[in-house]
Amino acid sequence: MTDATLTRYRQSIDNIDAALVFMLAERFKVTQAVGRYKAETGLPAADPGREEAQIARLRALAQDADLDPEFSEKFLRFIIDEVIRHHRQAQEAGTAGA
Repeated sequence: MTDATLTRYRQSIDNIDAALVFMLAERFKVTQAVGRYKAETGLPAADPGREEAQIARLRALAQDADLDPEFSEKFLRFIIDEVIRHHRQAQEAGTAGA
């Protein structure tokens, strides 16, 4: 049996988790469009300079938000790796249709 305080905390966590999922879905919709654009224009799937700038920016935001910058970097790197995988798939699909 849980108490009312714990239930409220858990409801808030559930709401935040739902928001995170929807935000990630929106982010991936945009990055998939970027991947298609890169494939169409012959740009490389990865952009190490952009990735490093984003990581530095996110680490600074994490520090400002009192969130562990190491955690935020690991989280963003995971997302970046997935985005690059999608971009490479878009490029392969583009070359397969050529």
